[in-house]
Amino acid sequence: MAKQLQHSHSHSNGSGWASLHFHKRWLLPLLLMLSISTLVAFFIRSAFDSSCDRSHLSVLEKPGNVNLASPIGNTPSPLAFMKSKLVLLVSHELSLSGGPLLLMELAFLLRSVGTEVCWITIQKTSEADGVIYSLEHKMLNRGVQVFSAKGQEAIDTALKADLVVLNTAVAGKWLDTVLKENVPRVLPKVLWWIHEMRGHYFKLDYVKHLPLVAGAMIDSHVTAEYWKNRTQERLRIKMPETYVVHLGNSKELMEVAEDSVAKRVLREHVRESLGVRNEDLLFAIINSVSRGKGQDLFLRSFYESLQLIQEKKLQVPTMHAVIVGSDMTAQTKFESELRNFVVLKKIQDRVHFVNKTLTVAPYLAAIDVLVQNSQARGECFGRITIEAMAFQLPVLGTAAGGTTEIVVNGTTGLLHPIGKEGITPLAKNIVKLATHVERRLTMGKRGCERVKEMFLEHHMAHRIAAVLKEVLHKSKTSSHS
Repeated sequence: MAKQLQHSHSHSNGSGWASLHFHKRWLLPLLLMLSISTLVAFFIRSAFDSSCDRSHLSVLEKPGNVNLASPIGNTPSPLAFMKSKLVLLVSHELSLSGGPLLLMELAFLLRSVGTEVCWITIQKTSEADGVIYSLEHKMLNRGVQVFSAKGQEAIDTALKADLVVLNTAVAGKWLDTVLKENVPRVLPKVLWWIHEMRGHYFKLDYVKHLPLVAGAMIDSHVTAEYWKNRTQERLRIKMPETYVVHLGNSKELMEVAEDSVAKRVLREHVRESLGVRNEDLLFAIINSVSRGKGQDLFLRSFYESLQLIQEKKLQVPTMHAVIVGSDMTAQTKFESELRNFVVLKKIQDRVHFVNKTLTVAPYLAAIDVLVQNSQARGECFGRITIEAMAFQLPVLGTAAGGTTEIVVNGTTGLLHPIGKEGITPLAKNIVKLATHVERRLTMGKRGCERVKEMFLEHHMAHRIAAVLKEVLHKSKTSSHS
């Protein structure tokens, strides 16, 4: 699959696509080593525009909970108790979007401790799909068993499994469609991993069995509260025991983030491809291009910041806006609007559109500030935020969703309101970071410290272990009652 990856960009004046080639022999292996956790930062399809990008774990505060932030060190994996357990993972689809890739991460974590892991995908096209083929073979190579979601093998495995993980609300339809009369026997050992935030997922067809499962795992406190309220108000059902999960950065990404040589080379190559100088300031938004991600409002803020700098005659480096996540093959109306705005305001030399890519690290190494401008309820979590913080980048984010649980306003970044009300505040925040170098660098360093304190892979292992132990205990208790 890696051979299919392309790094391409275009300036907004439509000068065409230019491939980004990395000439250093060691650089390609460096990029290819980025784990599945890095993949999630891109290819977030429209179905996930307001859903969770990715997840890591932070259990809801409850009496008796252990401190889950302690590092592993050289001690055995906290998931070691899952050795020889049988786990069935049920994915609504297999694609390069957030939910499936997160479930694959869980599969590999469990395989690393000797868990027997089985995978089924509910929605699969009859036509040959290169992405599905590649991802299935990645799992098979790691010892994950992959088979049909509709056959007898799926039913038998669900009945024998110690744990069944349903991934996304949509996966709930599989219970009645395939398990049928066996549903009551399986529900007590189901952990439901929910990523969606949009209202149209609150349908009984999807989640009518939700109150009877062993637990639900959700990606931020804000989203968990939203699900609790909406299920009660709209569906008149109660949420099961709910665990809030925050995600973490993989070891592979952290190795790149902490390698000054690698970062320097990546920075030079990306900036050269964009036609910007080393001393220029780059503000980037890294998300699939869609209205929900707020690229339109970001560009308006960026243009306003240029006007403020001119009006106040401020001395700042040349500033650029980078939109990573473009899809020129789709030719969406929204992306056309973005490009037309750039032309209208005559800022073609300041705005750069970069095509979708699986490798986030080069762009994090190349930019100076990440803008997380997701609208409405914001991100469920927003994995790109902690990835950027690992690269010591300050974050300018909307005061909504999971971003508020990651970014410490005024310390690791600056928050602004969603919607049109946030255009001017974001513009002013762009100017603040452009004019105060020390503040920008200090915020980046503090963000990196926060990542190391809360959002690393070993935190994920501890927190997943805490959730799985509780769910397995409930399952055993239920089977003996």
